[in-house]
Amino acid sequence: MAKITFDGIEIEVPDGTTIMNAARTVGGSIVPPAMCYYTPLKGSGGKCRACLVKVTAGSTKDPRPMPKLVPSCITSVQDGMVVENTVNQQVLDVRKGIVEMLLINHPLDCPVCDQAGECDLQNFAFEHGVSTTRYTEERRTFDKIDIGPLIQLHMTRCILCYRCVYTANQVAGDRVHGVLGRGDAAEIGTYIENIIDQDFSGNVIDVCPVGALTDKTWRFKQRVWFTKPVNAHRDCPKCSGNVLLWYKGKDVLRITARKDEYGEVKEWICNECRFEKKETSDWTIEGPAHIDRSSVISANHYELPVLNHSVVADLPESTQRELEKNPPLKLGS
Repeated sequence: MAKITFDGIEIEVPDGTTIMNAARTVGGSIVPPAMCYYTPLKGSGGKCRACLVKVTAGSTKDPRPMPKLVPSCITSVQDGMVVENTVNQQVLDVRKGIVEMLLINHPLDCPVCDQAGECDLQNFAFEHGVSTTRYTEERRTFDKIDIGPLIQLHMTRCILCYRCVYTANQVAGDRVHGVLGRGDAAEIGTYIENIIDQDFSGNVIDVCPVGALTDKTWRFKQRVWFTKPVNAHRDCPKCSGNVLLWYKGKDVLRITARKDEYGEVKEWICNECRFEKKETSDWTIEGPAHIDRSSVISANHYELPVLNHSVVADLPESTQRELEKNPPLKLGS
């Protein structure tokens, strides 16, 4: 076990744990942002530089500070390490620069983008960006590529996090797309025109931190904050069958995998569950899903209070907290 100090908080974690995951054991606002790192995907991380932190003491054996900021997602902890994130002004200034760099070629598509409301780049820019831009040059443009009837690719929105490439390699199999070109000419493509249609290829939509890869069956149908996420499951021979159904009224507008508080998929789902089962009768409904991560979805009051909460198992955490603050009146009182 290694003892480290992160933003003044002492933590003990197993040897080999990354600084990022050590911070996640504490949680809250001290956790560095991640635009490319994805825990279930081996090899991810170290590409966006959004999670840079300052190591002011390397270890008990060698307490010298590391000369440069280090990516917390791929840097392992050492016993006695001291790390600064939100309390270090250099880290915060560099993070503003990272936001500015990521937004240089990113179009202002938020008003029409299907990812709006659950976009990691939106949250990152809101927390660490500035309201103006210094960039006056022409932005990158790419020829539109059709990668099939299920997934829409907007290359101008891509930040080259490589998550979709790792997902295709490690989850979907038979990868037909990748990063082509170098430098500012790098892009996601298929080289020879191919359709991305493997059984688990739809998971590239869930791992994309921006609106570069979106669900064509959900395209322009509704704003995510006007929908209601519901946990549901079915017996599926290909995957776990545990999903989120996104309702508008009685209609299932889209289906996604369930995610944790850091926006990472808990269990991968197949394309049959994602794209073909859009009827409520296809699913066993478990109840409203609680969105742990920071999002406008969390502000939507779709988790209704329950009067007899003592007899309802597995209430969403937000409902439990609301009931603790404002206990329902008993009948006859």
